[in-house]
Amino acid sequence: MEHKLYGLIGAKLGHSYSKIIHEQLAGYQYELMPLPTEAEARAFMEKRAFSAINVTIPYKQLVIPYCDVIDPKAKSIGAINTIVNRDGKLYGYNTDYAGFSYLARVHGVDFADKTVLILGTGGTHSTVEAVCRDEGARTILSASRTGKYGALTYNEAMRRRDVQIIINTTPCGMYPNVGQCMLDPTAFPALEAVLDVIYNPFRTELLLRAEEHGIKTAGGFEMLVAQAVYAAQHFTGRFYAVDSVIPTASRRLQHQLANISLIGMPGCGKSTVGAALAKRLNKTLVDLDEEIERRTGNNIPDIFAHEGEDAFRRYEAEILADIAKGTGQVIACGGGVIKTPANVHAMRQNGCVLWVQRPLGKLATSGRPLSKGGAALKQLQAERTPLYRAASHAVLDNSGPLTNTVEAAVRLFESDIAL
Repeated sequence: MEHKLYGLIGAKLGHSYSKIIHEQLAGYQYELMPLPTEAEARAFMEKRAFSAINVTIPYKQLVIPYCDVIDPKAKSIGAINTIVNRDGKLYGYNTDYAGFSYLARVHGVDFADKTVLILGTGGTHSTVEAVCRDEGARTILSASRTGKYGALTYNEAMRRRDVQIIINTTPCGMYPNVGQCMLDPTAFPALEAVLDVIYNPFRTELLLRAEEHGIKTAGGFEMLVAQAVYAAQHFTGRFYAVDSVIPTASRRLQHQLANISLIGMPGCGKSTVGAALAKRLNKTLVDLDEEIERRTGNNIPDIFAHEGEDAFRRYEAEILADIAKGTGQVIACGGGVIKTPANVHAMRQNGCVLWVQRPLGKLATSGRPLSKGGAALKQLQAERTPLYRAASHAVLDNSGPLTNTVEAAVRLFESDIAL
């Protein structure tokens, strides 16, 4: 009997982009099939009612006994993420291996003779360890919360000053629990690169902290696309020119999913530019000030008058943190959003940040609590300019016609300034 079901199984799949990737890549219908309990996962595997599936956390080892034929690489790793049903026999593969190897290669991360620290001890750890070992790593260390099975604890790992490459294979920092981080990358003086297999958000807190100190980083989105391409080859029997298909698909999908956050002085035109840019790129517009007013039930001048700026900044940070977890948005931010350091990471995790600039004399000040014009406005600009510069990926000139500004924004976005 030929089954027509393609998809992904795992305990929680709300964060997954696999459906988008597979359907755009290969054209078949691809289902997300969350199986919250081990009993449900075993029942699913016993039925074998699928044509081909991918497997994610925490079932990459559970599915092994159900496979009739296991690829040697998957067997040596001890984890399976791709299963194909051929005439009732299940064939198991590990395309994460090729996907992670691709990610490291395209970002110029060489494991030869390096000391590597892998965070986590699950199925993905085994895959990453195999790549590091096969590509000549000198020392491979593991770290976990408990330190069981020969791993270091995270506190012990922080004392290994010889670590040159860190790879996160845990769910720490993954949507929806963004902003979490197991260790401080600045504690490793020899650190050259940080890789994270998490793909949602594009940049985890670990990667953002490393980036701030000039350390080479790469997130898991390209790995996800790469392993999907390799899986699709098993699913369909078709051959893909991976070195052209993977980057093309990754770039297209990242542009579709990425956010664009607009920052700049009050009255510089962020909301107007944001509305036009969202329409131009078919993204959702989120005006942060309007969202604050909607969620708090108060207008911003009243919040400043009755609760003060500190209360407003707390509302702003909480609401931005929630909004920025999403994708496919243009987020027009308030002028002071950069005063809260955590906001910068929130904006950068899923896209680029553009600093909208307009001559001081053209800034609108009406109805803006902190924009009083004249010397006060000039002082505000002087105070905030270094913060805008540090937070942004690029400057967007808004001194001319709106159409020019929008097209300039599109060019900046499509130049991959934040990929």
